[in-house]
Amino acid sequence: MSQPIDIAVIGATGTVGETLVQILEEQDFPVGTLHLLASNESAGSGVMFRNKSLRVREVDSFDFSKVKLAFFAAGPSVTRSFAPRAQAAGCAVIDLSGGLPAEQAPALVPEANAARLENLPKPLQVSSPSAAAVALAVALAPLKGLLDIERVNVTACLAVSAQGREAVNELARQTAELLNARPLEPRFFDRQMAFNLLAQVGANDAEGHGLLERRLVSELREVLDLPALKISVSCIQVPVFFGDSYSVSVQSREPIDLKAVNAALEAADSIELVEEGDYPTPVGDAVGQDVVYVGRVRGGIDEAEQLNLWLTTDNVRKGAALNAVQLAQLLIKHVV
Repeated sequence: MSQPIDIAVIGATGTVGETLVQILEEQDFPVGTLHLLASNESAGSGVMFRNKSLRVREVDSFDFSKVKLAFFAAGPSVTRSFAPRAQAAGCAVIDLSGGLPAEQAPALVPEANAARLENLPKPLQVSSPSAAAVALAVALAPLKGLLDIERVNVTACLAVSAQGREAVNELARQTAELLNARPLEPRFFDRQMAFNLLAQVGANDAEGHGLLERRLVSELREVLDLPALKISVSCIQVPVFFGDSYSVSVQSREPIDLKAVNAALEAADSIELVEEGDYPTPVGDAVGQDVVYVGRVRGGIDEAEQLNLWLTTDNVRKGAALNAVQLAQLLIKHVV
C-alpha cells in the first residue's frame, strides 16, 4: 500500500465528481484526507466516502497547500481560476475539463501514452481528455503498430450526461411530458431532446465545427502521438442518459488484416471485444463498466484499406472519472 495522500476534488457534486469519489473508494486509493469542493451554490451538501458523509466546501476559500493532488472535475473556467493556485501551492493537478493548454498539462490515457509522464516538471499537471478521446484512444492505440493509419472518421453519439445533471434531468422531464401527452417546453436544450437526435453538441465556431469536435481532434492526435493524423468528426446528441457510442472508420495505407486486428483488440487492456455477429450497446453492456466495448469489426465494402468499428463505453465512468483515477495511480509515486 502506498503512503496515503491528501486529495481535493473540485466539482465534487457533479456527475463526474461524484463518480470519481466512488471510484477512489472502489479502487482503495490511498487517500489520507479527502477535501470535497464545489461552487458556493453546491457547498454544504454531503457526498458519501468510506461510509461517511463528507461535507462539500466552497472552492473559493480553499488552501491548496493542504493537499498533494487535486482533481478538477468542474468547468474549464473553474480550472483556469484555481489550477494556478494549486500549482503555486505545490499541488499536482489532474484536469478533466479541458481548461489547461496542452503544453502546460498534456493529455494522457494510461492505455495509450502513459510514458509521457516521465520527465514532466513538478508539480505535475496533466489532463484527462474528453470521454470521446479516451474511448477512441483506448481502441486505436493497440492498432498503431499494426496499421499505417492515414485517416480516422468518427460519428460520436453522445449521451446527455456529458453536459451534466441538468441535461439528464431535462431528458427525463421531456420524456415524461411526451409519454403523458403534455405540451413540451424545452429548457436546457434548445429543442426537443427526448425521442430525437440533435445534429450538434454545444455551440459551433465560425467554420461550423463544435468546440468538442475541435477538442477531440486535438486530444486524439496528442494521445496517439500522430500529429499529422487526418480526423473527421461529427458529434451528435442522442436521447441516452449514460453511455457514448461511436461509429469509427479507419483508413490505412495498406490492406487490413482483420484477423490480426481482432487479435490485437482481444489482447488489449481495457477493451472488451464482442464476438462476430453480436454488438454492444450502452444500456446492455457499457454503463457501469470499466472497459471500452468494441464490436462490428469489419473491412470496407469496396476498400481493402478500410477498417470499421463500433465502440461504446460509459462516458462518465470509464471516459472521465476512471481515466482520471488511473492517472492518479501513475502520478502517486511522484507526489508523495
